[in-house]
Amino acid sequence: MSRPTQYKRIVLNSRPEADIQPDTFRTEVVPFNLKPDKGEALVQCTWLSLDPAMRGYIRDVRSYLPPVQIGETMRALGLGVVVEAGPGSKFKVGDYVSGTWGMTEYAVMKDKHLDRLVLAPGIEPIDYLNVLGTSGLTAYFGLKKIGELKAGEVLVVSGAAGSVGALACQLGKAQGATVYAIAGSKDKCEWLEKELGVDKAFNYKSSTFHADIKKIGYLDVYFDNVGGDMLDFLLTRLKKDARIILCGAISAYNATKPKGLQSYMNLISQRAKIQGFIVMDYASEYPAAIAELSKGLQSGTIKRKFHIVQGGIEQAPIALPMLFSGGNTGKLVVKVSEEPRGAKVKL
Repeated sequence: MSRPTQYKRIVLNSRPEADIQPDTFRTEVVPFNLKPDKGEALVQCTWLSLDPAMRGYIRDVRSYLPPVQIGETMRALGLGVVVEAGPGSKFKVGDYVSGTWGMTEYAVMKDKHLDRLVLAPGIEPIDYLNVLGTSGLTAYFGLKKIGELKAGEVLVVSGAAGSVGALACQLGKAQGATVYAIAGSKDKCEWLEKELGVDKAFNYKSSTFHADIKKIGYLDVYFDNVGGDMLDFLLTRLKKDARIILCGAISAYNATKPKGLQSYMNLISQRAKIQGFIVMDYASEYPAAIAELSKGLQSGTIKRKFHIVQGGIEQAPIALPMLFSGGNTGKLVVKVSEEPRGAKVKL
């Protein structure tokens, strides 16, 4: 490796009360003095994942992970290539890896905080930020563990054109459910119907949206990525023993004070269940889930879609607000760098 003299990282500069602002993050150029120690590896980042959860990471509140502190490198999941291995490291130069090193071009990581990517035929590294990453795993465990979806049931997915929602739709169809998708544009709805094969997609911006949803009857499982008014409305559309998978609330992430629910008493009358979850709770089951999802990718029964932002790591904070404006279709990722020469493409 030809060692650079400096590298870039994105750090948290301020905590916005509502929407992410141009000064929420700043770019730092720092001297390249990174050297892996025993049981560590130096990684060059090639791709970064942008996720709605990042809005929560910059709030100074109690959550499932500690908040990112002012001046710290912004938390993010990345893909990269090992460019130097420390003494006794289980990794070798050229290994493809994933890890939460944040928005930085280079990072020294302990072996235990890195995962080697298994690149079987038909599997590309970038798939580990989508179908084989937290998006696919969230959809998989949400439907299986929280929704307990069964063949013949009715599944409704909001935020269906995002990375998690699109996979929840596909996994729902694969399990034999009738799947209705909710998205925010005509183009997204057409993609969901024609490419992903949902039974019907509804544009929530349509003036007839509420009436259109009522025509499908009642639902068994609701995979909620939106929260707010959407969740409140769909609480009125529950069958007996319905299950609501509380995955995200993207409509409220930038709100200073999210709205409360008005229709929650339907949970009582329909004996329904609403449950939140964090995908990391199922980490011990990741290998089996990834193996199953990999088969879907290889057979073509699971389709992937990426919204790729070019231009390097400085584009990450600029692109992040797209998640909250509906500007992306599929998984939003940033290309940070080209793969270093000598990287292992297949294992």
